[in-house]
Amino acid sequence: MSKAEKTRALIIEKTAPLFNRKGYAGTSLSDMTEATGLTKGSIYGNFSGKDEVALAVFDFHMRSVQKRMRQMMENKASAREKLLTYVDFYSALLTDRAFPEGGCPLLNTSIEADDTHPALRRKAAVALKAWQRLLAEIVAEGRTRGEFQSPLPDEHIALCLIAMLEGGVMIARLTQREEDRSVVMQSVERYIRDL
Repeated sequence: MSKAEKTRALIIEKTAPLFNRKGYAGTSLSDMTEATGLTKGSIYGNFSGKDEVALAVFDFHMRSVQKRMRQMMENKASAREKLLTYVDFYSALLTDRAFPEGGCPLLNTSIEADDTHPALRRKAAVALKAWQRLLAEIVAEGRTRGEFQSPLPDEHIALCLIAMLEGGVMIARLTQREEDRSVVMQSVERYIRDL
């Protein structure tokens, strides 16, 4: 890795918690220089601006979350077990470091960037569609194996799962109540078991 690549990686790693916790609009250049220990010139010498850092940070967060999910699913034999892994992952939200500091980057970015940062919103939309495709593939695998008999299309099931999981994250983060998270995750688990 070249010095420039190392510096870019450092900037992304050190500013990632800021962007996920404070959002794009709430993260200032001063926050970025303080977190990295670099000067404004060093940051802008490696990125064209805050926009480019935010886009790189989103990709960093999504790779991190996806890697953790792949690790958790690694030994799951059935499609149902793979889907239930998401319940385990999202259940750890308030008690574990399942997500990067600040919570779910897809949810955080989607809420903040919907009207304020079109490029970031597009990245979040692409990530959402990729997740939906992955879940739909798992559901299709489960149908092929005879695990699922739901008449709903695979893509609809996937979208409903995402809505319930992300909605559960939003509610739990807002209320900071373990009981609220638990109610939603139990409902998601029942939904998966009833497929």
